[in-house]
Amino acid sequence: MFIDVAKIQVKAGKGGDGVVAWRREKYEPSGGPYGGDGGNGGSIILKADEGIRTLMDFRYKRVYKGENGEDGRTKKQFGKAGKDIILRVPVGTLIKDADTGGVIVDLKEKDQLAVIAKGGRGGRGNAKFATATRQAPGFAEPGTKGQDRNIILELKLLADVGLIGFPNVGKSTVLSILSAAKPKIANYHFTTLKPNLGVVRVGEEKSFVIADIPGLIEGAHEGAGLGHEFLRHIERTRILVHVLDISGSEHRDPLEDFYKINSELGQYNEKLKDKPQLIAANKMDIEGAEEGLRKVKEELEQKGYKVYPVSAATMEGIEQLKYAIWDLLINTELNYETYDEEFVYVEKEEEQIIVRKENEDYIVEGPFIERLLNATYFDNVDSLRYFQEALRKRGVVDQLIELGIEENDPVFICGYEFEFFD
Repeated sequence: MFIDVAKIQVKAGKGGDGVVAWRREKYEPSGGPYGGDGGNGGSIILKADEGIRTLMDFRYKRVYKGENGEDGRTKKQFGKAGKDIILRVPVGTLIKDADTGGVIVDLKEKDQLAVIAKGGRGGRGNAKFATATRQAPGFAEPGTKGQDRNIILELKLLADVGLIGFPNVGKSTVLSILSAAKPKIANYHFTTLKPNLGVVRVGEEKSFVIADIPGLIEGAHEGAGLGHEFLRHIERTRILVHVLDISGSEHRDPLEDFYKINSELGQYNEKLKDKPQLIAANKMDIEGAEEGLRKVKEELEQKGYKVYPVSAATMEGIEQLKYAIWDLLINTELNYETYDEEFVYVEKEEEQIIVRKENEDYIVEGPFIERLLNATYFDNVDSLRYFQEALRKRGVVDQLIELGIEENDPVFICGYEFEFFD
């Protein structure tokens, strides 16, 4: 089974809480703050692995959670960090944000790593809040939440050469002869329901990877048949070999097929039409092939296409085709692109603070403010002062004054009501 798209949820671990603790040792019964920091939460990391060929595993498990960090301990001991989870995906996997469709990262190289959901930060223990004027802080900081997001994994083959053409034109047979690949072959449409890869050896230290892309049909760019599922694989190839049934054995016109396939490629993605392409005129052993070859050469060679007559059945012309592919390949500059949306994903600004006035209400919100609020012990004077000072340092007080706030006016901070005092 070939699975090339999967949607999963990744949830990084929460950071451990810092603790409030005091030094209580012999001869120091009234020691200072001694609480340690919490450990960071485990992240979710993706790794490109050449040993994996499909996304099948992600079909059966859809949710992945990182380990939470441990809480801090007394004696200023840090809590243990949560273990990261490393998910192995095939080389050539695009990672997209499920909400925006934007590309987060393109795992196109072996062993490439990407932290897709970062673990929460461990909270600071009360020992970290001690200052010259606050020598006995009775509060600590809770750990922050890990990132939680839905992502789409989309696999695109990384092959040098892509075999394209209508169903049943002989692509799988050509692949099997050119390489050591052994695809299933039979005389009916859509025999190939998944891309087959083969390695073609040209000479000493000269080889290339070729992919038999399942047959395209009209409307493929709109998703008809196996359209979108496999058009994406053509994007990654450096050159294309267009296999035509030159004999018209299935009552099809090879020239008409050529234009229809290229139209589908262009409508799916305009850039695909610019890929170097040569033509394998297959089934030369069948009656009527010579006339078909004459028509194809007459029209397409004047447009710059090179046509190579071959017969997958008798192996006629296969060697010439192999070396022609190699020559075109080594003279084609590697121009790797995803042909997807631009890398539009932008990490959310965690420190963003929003201060606004809505009707007569003054509102303060944002991820930083929420974390600060959760970390505040409002029954502890030192903690409360720290909260107020953090708001002042971040410019929240100044922004509220600019909006026209006055003494005793209510302020809603992340849904909690406070009274304003400058």
